[in-house]
Amino acid sequence: MKGVKYEGILTALVTPLKEDNKTVNESCVKELIEFQLGQGANGFYILGGTGEGPVIAPEERIRMCETAVKCVAGRKPVICHIAAMNLNEAIMLAKQAEKSGADAIAAIPPLFFFYDENDIFNYYKKIAESVSIPLIIYYHPSAQKDMSAKLIARLFEIDNITGVKWSSTNYFEMMNLKDLTQGDMNIINGPDELLVCGLMAGADAGIGSTYNFMLPEFVSIYNLFKAGKIDEARALQMKVNRVIQLAFKHEVIPMVKQATAFMGFDVGEPTYPMRHMSDAEKEELAAELKALGWPFTPINR
Repeated sequence: MKGVKYEGILTALVTPLKEDNKTVNESCVKELIEFQLGQGANGFYILGGTGEGPVIAPEERIRMCETAVKCVAGRKPVICHIAAMNLNEAIMLAKQAEKSGADAIAAIPPLFFFYDENDIFNYYKKIAESVSIPLIIYYHPSAQKDMSAKLIARLFEIDNITGVKWSSTNYFEMMNLKDLTQGDMNIINGPDELLVCGLMAGADAGIGSTYNFMLPEFVSIYNLFKAGKIDEARALQMKVNRVIQLAFKHEVIPMVKQATAFMGFDVGEPTYPMRHMSDAEKEELAAELKALGWPFTPINR
């Protein structure tokens, strides 16, 4: 299992919601996945931060996982994020993800309370032992105090922990982790705006929010980098970063969902209490995107 490595560009898929703002819109999930596959997605990361997993009801998280796995139908890997405030709930979701056919699960560190490194180790060990599929650590500094490369390398010693989604801008530590694990750990870059930097530091893949509506550009960045065309990859990274600046301006998840909606997908609004953009804000965003030349690739549905 340690040899399992996900490569390429995997979309951190938004979770389409119906008008009640809590029920998964299964038909839209299917449409979005088929569209993304057609654009070259190498896999899907569902119910993470972008997918709003931690604030969606458990039964809807299960529905989203089942729907996504069924739609992808083995064509590409599906990684399902399962972490919850309650460890028992996280383990239940992990088992359900495995039962649904997910290729791997992922989890952020335990939330809210202070946990030392032994607590974090035991948390991941409990989750890993509950399933037989790979577990990917979701390292996001905002979710818990910084996890050092040394701690993540220690976690990699657990049998079915195979990788880490690295959503930190500390690439020095990423390189340390690469070194500590002799390059065997599957390291996946998280920050969309720094994909080139992550690849330079040794990441095997990228998982990102804005891949929902700029997937062809990120596929090209990855392919250009792999072909040794670093200057071209960097230039394209700068182009998409102009759009990513708008995500920071308007808040990431509301902006990503709205940009995806502009492509014709009924993804709904972010879950409350996350902000819903007003009509005026949506018009402003549409004008800003148009001024930047987005969509960069024609939307053929």
